[in-house]
Amino acid sequence: MGKRGPKSKFTDVPCPNEECDDYGKVNNENIVGNGTYMTKNGKVQQFKCKTCNKSFISNSNTILYDLRTDENTVFLALKMILKGMSLRGAAETLEVKLDTVRRWLKIAAEHSEKVNKVLMKDLNVDKVELDELWTFVKKKRFREWTVKEKKKDGSG
Repeated sequence: MGKRGPKSKFTDVPCPNEECDDYGKVNNENIVGNGTYMTKNGKVQQFKCKTCNKSFISNSNTILYDLRTDENTVFLALKMILKGMSLRGAAETLEVKLDTVRRWLKIAAEHSEKVNKVLMKDLNVDKVELDELWTFVKKKRFREWTVKEKKKDGSG
């Protein structure tokens, strides 16, 4: 037991070091807290893996890792671009540099590729089939939503 009470067990935190024997594993009790520090986005928890002796932080392997901008600004820029606004327009609106918005978009794109690889590894489909599946799901949900709205209005 430490001076301030029992140490927290971070059993739900995996080691992000790909060379570690416990990489990606949870509930191994190999991760310990290693302090915190403040950023613009709030408190960041530091961790240490007892297996490989590497330190990492709570937002390692996320699009927010090592960004010095408020996370709400980053997500707002990505939403603007997703809704069709130009990169230059998003940069001017948020009063940041165009190169900064480009970097955020590049980081988000790289992470989306990693997500696709994980999803497609377990599914035996190609990218086109996956896109068609998402389109189908979105259309089906839209139809269900419009039916519910009509029932609420009493017109269906």
